[in-house]
Amino acid sequence: MQKTIDGGFRITRLKFFSPVEKTMSVTEAQRSGYGIVNSPSRLVLRTLCSDPTLQVAGVPMMVLKTSAIFEKKWLATQIEAAVACPILEGSVSFTPDTITWYLPCQVDPLISSGQFKLLEVHMGVDGQRLDAAEMAARQYTLFLNDLHVVVQIPVGAAGGHFKSHVQDNQYFTSYMVTPMVELLWTEDDTHEETRYKVLFPIATPFLSRPPQVIDNTVPEQWLFKVLVGPFGSDVALMNITFPSEILSVTDCVARGFSILEHISPNSSSKVFTLEVPFTDPVREMSTMVYSLHPTFGLLVLPEFTPFSVTLTVNNVLLLSVVPPSISGGCDYKNFYVLVKYGTQGFNFQTMLGKQILTSGLAQQYNLIENGTHLSMAIPFSAPAVVFEAVESSSIRGRLDVVLQNLETKQHMKAFTLACNFPSTLTECFPNGTITSVAVKVESVPSLDPSKLTLRDPSCGPVYSNEHYAYFVFTANSCGTTRKFFPNAMMYVNEISLPDELQKTDPNSEEDCSGYDSFSVFHKVEDYPTAKYLQQPLYFEVELMQSNNPKVSLELENCWATQKEDRTSEPRWNFIIDGCASPADPYQVLFHPVWVDSRVQYPSHFKRFEVQMFAFAEDQENLGHQLFVHCDVVICDARNPLGGVCNGQCPNQENRPKGRTVHHMRFSSPLTIHGGSHFIHHIEIVLKCFIVE
Repeated sequence: MQKTIDGGFRITRLKFFSPVEKTMSVTEAQRSGYGIVNSPSRLVLRTLCSDPTLQVAGVPMMVLKTSAIFEKKWLATQIEAAVACPILEGSVSFTPDTITWYLPCQVDPLISSGQFKLLEVHMGVDGQRLDAAEMAARQYTLFLNDLHVVVQIPVGAAGGHFKSHVQDNQYFTSYMVTPMVELLWTEDDTHEETRYKVLFPIATPFLSRPPQVIDNTVPEQWLFKVLVGPFGSDVALMNITFPSEILSVTDCVARGFSILEHISPNSSSKVFTLEVPFTDPVREMSTMVYSLHPTFGLLVLPEFTPFSVTLTVNNVLLLSVVPPSISGGCDYKNFYVLVKYGTQGFNFQTMLGKQILTSGLAQQYNLIENGTHLSMAIPFSAPAVVFEAVESSSIRGRLDVVLQNLETKQHMKAFTLACNFPSTLTECFPNGTITSVAVKVESVPSLDPSKLTLRDPSCGPVYSNEHYAYFVFTANSCGTTRKFFPNAMMYVNEISLPDELQKTDPNSEEDCSGYDSFSVFHKVEDYPTAKYLQQPLYFEVELMQSNNPKVSLELENCWATQKEDRTSEPRWNFIIDGCASPADPYQVLFHPVWVDSRVQYPSHFKRFEVQMFAFAEDQENLGHQLFVHCDVVICDARNPLGGVCNGQCPNQENRPKGRTVHHMRFSSPLTIHGGSHFIHHIEIVLKCFIVE
């Protein structure tokens, strides 16, 4: 109002012309839905949208005319007010690209005289006036014709926004904008200015926007790649439904799918992209075709209106599907396996025997992967290997490799590799120790190797697992026996199940034997060598540089000392005048010598065995280094002199005197340890010379 009203005045009544005059008190008007607020300089009336409509210059407008009566003691005043609002239907026209709004230049219900003059016309959006440059940037246009102010706004222009809608699970959008037109005019008879401002929300009719599906799948990459959209910025993706399961966006990402939201530069729309590996179980597969049938679960915000978009990606024809292949080979200790992926890539699970190839096993087997192949080396003793047969010097092992489908567990490729691996099942050592391995073969699946024993049931394996048992024993323990042959001695024992277990596994018996052939000797660098008490020591004395078959080498006396000096004390005698010392509880054993590859004349050799216990005089001090010495006699069969040359054990008084005798001495430093102490391997040195 251009004039203020004294603060003592208050509204008492209102008259509404619609078009019939109707008078109401303030209270009655408020109960009827009208809003009434006044101040000394302002009167604000709000009405419902049900007021009568008039055509103004061909534009339908809702018109409200009122007369407010203000009263004060003995005084009254009346203020008339009118408002005219355009109605969307009839004032706005739409094309797919443009919104056109018509507003009368002269709003007759608001003009009280015939002297109308329009002074200014302005345009804005959301109540904010725009200047000419801003309007041009947004491609808005404003012009006047004889009857109307005409506003044109491109659909999608800045200042408005798209809103998503769903009807019967169909996706629609509408463009929403609130333009403003401001008019300023005068009426000549009153010279009063009237400013008329209209904020007019406009929403285009629903536009059907079926989401587009773009298939960017490249079969060679083994990935489904799909783009879906566009959608309005108020649409959110909640989940994706496949024929077999429903996955949230978080589940999809955890599964290895790629789900991305791409927003347009002006943030007016967005698209979603989905990437799914061909190898994932959600895809469907026939012999030559892979297909994907996802349903996108979406919401329109903020109303949380749900809708979905179903798409099908199929006919991904793989013209040349090549399955993975396996090859391999062996050396003396490993199986070597090479897997070529083929066209489907790494889409399988590897089984080694009955074991799944885990990351831990892959590390143990030195697995190498380069994107097209993987290779690994599996020891023949690995749990995945089964033993088919045991031969005298080798074990036949077999490795089964299976590639199976990750989803169906069906076998895609099977490969079997069998090889013979050199293996010394039984081994005899110079210190009298014998080791033997009993291997569980595939034909005896129920055998428990840990239950096996030697002839002595108390002698079990020192180590066992589900594949083999490992025994360590000495030549004079665990029921070991000896057999003599022309050029060798064989130690014999047996590995079997105890009698009470034989009924369930009758085929679990193994002979273990070792030959003492006097063919492997200690080298100089082996001395001194360590020995346990009661371990057998083997000696050979040879007559060198003689081709005379008529002479023979005989042992006269052999003894041991703690010093290299052969005359030092104390002294332990074990051969006296060619015979074993009768005072020694563990007497010397003499071994026959036969012709072989290194023995031409057996009479030039002497071989004997003595147990280490014979050298232990002080049971509390078994750590001495000992030297073995021998006196030998070379006898001529053409001139026998008696004594040791007659092949019998002579007495001391019957020793030959005054004869020429060839003496040979050899010495070997030894270390004796007893009990359970470890014995260090040290070197033996042989020294030989002839004394005339």
